[in-house]
Amino acid sequence: MKLASILLGGNLGNRVENLTLAIQLIKENCGKIIHTSAMYETAAWGIANQPDFLNQAITIETSLSPEKLLQQLLSIENKMGRKRSVKYGARTIDLDILLFDDAIINLPNLQIPHPALTQRRFALIPLTEIAGSTIHPIEKKTIQQLLLDCKDELNVKKYSAITY
Repeated sequence: MKLASILLGGNLGNRVENLTLAIQLIKENCGKIIHTSAMYETAAWGIANQPDFLNQAITIETSLSPEKLLQQLLSIENKMGRKRSVKYGARTIDLDILLFDDAIINLPNLQIPHPALTQRRFALIPLTEIAGSTIHPIEKKTIQQLLLDCKDELNVKKYSAITY
C-alpha cells in the first residue's frame, strides 16, 4: 500500500457538499482515507474574477498505481460535472495528486510531486496540517518548511460554514 496526498478544491455550487462527496467517492474508488485537513477558503488563483475556492487536503492509503489513481480522480471529477473549458477557470471540483509516497514522476499527463505545490499556499497550508513533516522528494525540505519559504501572498483562511 502507498500513501498519496490529494488536494481537493472547487468554487461552483455547494462547495462543502462537493468536497464531502468527492471524499466519499475517493474512499469508494481509490483507497482508505488516512488524514483529512480542515477546509480553507481562498481567492481564485490564476483568474481573479470568479468565486472563492474551498480547498482541502487528504492523505489516502491506496493499492493503485499513480497512473490508475489519476484515472480514478479524473473519473470522479467527470461524474461531479467538472468542465475543462478555461485553464484556472471556475469548477465544481478539482482533484490533484500532490504527493505519492516519495515518487518522482514526469509524464505528459502526470507530474508528481505536483509541479506548482511549492508556489501555492492554498495547497501547502492544508497539506502542512496533515503532512507537515513529510519530505518533498525533489526539494528535500519538509512541507512545513516549504510553506514558510513560499512567496505566494494569496490569503488562505480556515473555513467555517457557521455564521453569527
